[in-house]
Amino acid sequence: MLRGNEVTLRPMGAGDLGALTELFAVPEVAEWWPGENEPRLRARLTDDDEGVGLVIEVDDRLIGFVQYFEEADPDYRHASIDIVLHPDWCDRGLGTDSVRTLARHLFDDLGHHRITIDPAVTNARAVSSYRKVGFRDVGVMRRYERANDGTWRDSLLMDLLAGELVSPAQPSSPPAPSSPS
Repeated sequence: MLRGNEVTLRPMGAGDLGALTELFAVPEVAEWWPGENEPRLRARLTDDDEGVGLVIEVDDRLIGFVQYFEEADPDYRHASIDIVLHPDWCDRGLGTDSVRTLARHLFDDLGHHRITIDPAVTNARAVSSYRKVGFRDVGVMRRYERANDGTWRDSLLMDLLAGELVSPAQPSSPPAPSSPS
């Protein structure tokens, strides 16, 4: 279990399939996750090629899903991640907290030196969130992913190197009392 400032990331279990299937059926989610459904989610429980799936929770309530894939070849070792939040929980910094929490785990606990993520170019909310964590634009992957309407859309390849992870803003300290002259 991984804890962020506001979120908890825990391994996905069979008991989460119903809630996750409902999440991926929400139109605002399905727009960015074409083809995600219960059989694909179920495969994540047993198939290592499907990556590692984690449920995102706030106060024990499932609000999203994040996954990562690892390249094990020592000459190319890195990880890639994907994330989704229910639209009711967006614009609160929870996606940023989730990505930062997972990135810290991938760097500090699993020893990766680089993480990639590849949102649709038109998904401005996601791109902004990833930049807050420290991800940098690498380039546009043209016609990278098929959208629900069958057209191809471009994705933005972004990466983050160990040491570039941006910590959440620290609350500012009150000014020190001035000493009497």
